[in-house]
Amino acid sequence: MDAPPPQQQQGPKKRGRKPKPKEVNQHQQQSSAGKMKEGKRTQQPSIDEKYTQWKSLVPVLYDWLANHNLVWPSLSCRWGPQLEKATYKNRQRLYLSEQTDGSVPNTLVIANCEVVKRRVAAAEHISQFNEEARSPFVKKYKTIIHPGEINRIRELPQNSKIVATHTDSPDVLIWDVEAQPNRHAVLGATHSRPDLVLTGHQDNAEFALAMCPTEPYVLSGGKDRSVVLWSIQDHITTTVTDPSKSPGAGGSIIKQNKPGEGNDKAAESPTVGPRGIFCGHEDTVEDVAFCPSSAQEFCSVGDDSCLILWDARVGTGPAFKVEKAHNADLHCVDWNPHDSNLILTGSADHTVRLFDRRNLTSNGVGSPIHKFEGHNAAVLCVQWSPDKASVFGSSAEDGLLNIWDYDKVGKERAARNPSPPPGLFFQHAGHRDKVVDFHWNSSDPWTVVSVSDDCDTTGGGGTLQIWRMSDLIYRPEEEVLAELENFKSHVISCASKP
Repeated sequence: MDAPPPQQQQGPKKRGRKPKPKEVNQHQQQSSAGKMKEGKRTQQPSIDEKYTQWKSLVPVLYDWLANHNLVWPSLSCRWGPQLEKATYKNRQRLYLSEQTDGSVPNTLVIANCEVVKRRVAAAEHISQFNEEARSPFVKKYKTIIHPGEINRIRELPQNSKIVATHTDSPDVLIWDVEAQPNRHAVLGATHSRPDLVLTGHQDNAEFALAMCPTEPYVLSGGKDRSVVLWSIQDHITTTVTDPSKSPGAGGSIIKQNKPGEGNDKAAESPTVGPRGIFCGHEDTVEDVAFCPSSAQEFCSVGDDSCLILWDARVGTGPAFKVEKAHNADLHCVDWNPHDSNLILTGSADHTVRLFDRRNLTSNGVGSPIHKFEGHNAAVLCVQWSPDKASVFGSSAEDGLLNIWDYDKVGKERAARNPSPPPGLFFQHAGHRDKVVDFHWNSSDPWTVVSVSDDCDTTGGGGTLQIWRMSDLIYRPEEEVLAELENFKSHVISCASKP
């Protein structure tokens, strides 16, 4: 992948690049590290210094944390279905991409992750990890050789064994990850065959991708400035929407192969054309999101600084267009699953903005309820928490993943100096480069997976982290104080015993 163009150039900015493996660049990292530290000593604390400070606080801030080194960077990470519940931990699928330099194929990785339950991990253990090692909690289960590098992965909510991927092409690829054969990613290997290909874009569609929470619909946006809607209903067997079926019972999104027609058969994947193509953006569409309560309503954001709401029931033009939703390109959008009036946007202007669709504009331009200012670089991903209606996360090129609660805006105590930005109540600083994607775990409350592309800091590779903040941070204050008081009384009573 080419490096991103300079800020002043027009056109879409690529949020990934052709990477280098960590091993190849270790000597580059070592030779430049001394110069970097020397140059930054009189300026702001270096990334390494900030990271060291963060790591020292891990036992206090986190209930659990797993750090997993990636040889190749991943631009997307998503939770799959929960597989098993046990006394102290649960086992769950995890979807990752491997973005290579071409020496080996690009891959879609299906991993098994052991998620430690709340208040099980010992505080002194969770910070004792080696940044260059793979985590024992993350084990590769299956590899799918992907035709091109993966920019985005999204799972079908009705059956998270079905995923969609975006690559540098106009098509959206659909995969039944359980039915796909495990492949060995070596140079020259033929790519795996998608179970379904969604066509309709006239130019590359790279990042904007969403799956509908209520119907098997897929939404995409691309360089052709359009938003495209598909239904894959005709290609889904009844097992897809019936999670009670056993894991091996199928759930394929295409008609079952006849004997002898395995996935390695040199045949074209079946295709599906769009339900609708929606036009209204004047530049690349960077992200899309469905309304949580309607498969016919959705929104999109783009490099034209616009937020557009669409309603497929009334036509292919914008239902409402918000000009100048931000002061720069918009990179991401998410629709609140608890309150369908609230929409989040993130931008290259470093801010996250909260819009109410009942009152989107003022004097012809975007009028957000609030601007959240806690990043100092472009915001790449925003997502509402499934656990509390007012909580959301935002990740950015500054290496931070901020957790916000808009209910706290205006209610903060002005005791600390400097005080944190309004609404910000937790900052995950465990990544040392841009946090390109993260995903809340709907099966395990307050658990997050996040991934960073470490090309700038370590010369290659990436870092995957799975973490859960201490519940003392997000629980109601009076409840936490009561627990601490009980603990204090317990400690005093123990200390007073002979």
